[in-house]
Amino acid sequence: MNVRAELRRLIALEGSASSSGLVRVDSFLNHQVNPQVMTAIGAEFARCFRHHSPTKVLTAEASGICPALTTAIALDVPMVYAKKHKPMQIEGPTLRRQVFSPTKGMVFDIVVSENYLKPGERILIIDDFLAGGKTVGALLEISQLAGAKVVGLGFVVEKTFSGGRAQLGNYPIESLVRIASLEGGIQFAD
Repeated sequence: MNVRAELRRLIALEGSASSSGLVRVDSFLNHQVNPQVMTAIGAEFARCFRHHSPTKVLTAEASGICPALTTAIALDVPMVYAKKHKPMQIEGPTLRRQVFSPTKGMVFDIVVSENYLKPGERILIIDDFLAGGKTVGALLEISQLAGAKVVGLGFVVEKTFSGGRAQLGNYPIESLVRIASLEGGIQFAD
């Protein structure tokens, strides 16, 4: 499966844009999940980043978990996800940052136990969307606090008009689908 073409097809067919700038892809990506597409997403990210030798995949709860997990499976490395808020079951020191979510319209903490993100690890960050770059920026900071090295950033969908890529620095970045505009419907960048 050419996953990039399939994602464009699904977004054009089933996706929608809200007046507030959100892209809805609930039917196949981040509410109901198409397992064949998600498996192909993981394989494509693994193909793009394998030569960077990641030792762990990192994402944020909740919508990043599926693409991050299939990527970790394809790379045969562990996957860690930053939890929203510190749950009771996380004991010991944590790494945390605050994030504003435009989707939720609120600020929340994302938290990773220091037990699962160690100095010297090679981190591949995977998420469902890149918009303004706040969530991935927090994951970059958490990785830095842990003493880990980020070797790449992967996004299923990038909203290029939101400017997030410019906030991320000089990391290898791969977006499977890029959206240039929501004016008059979803307009693809590529």
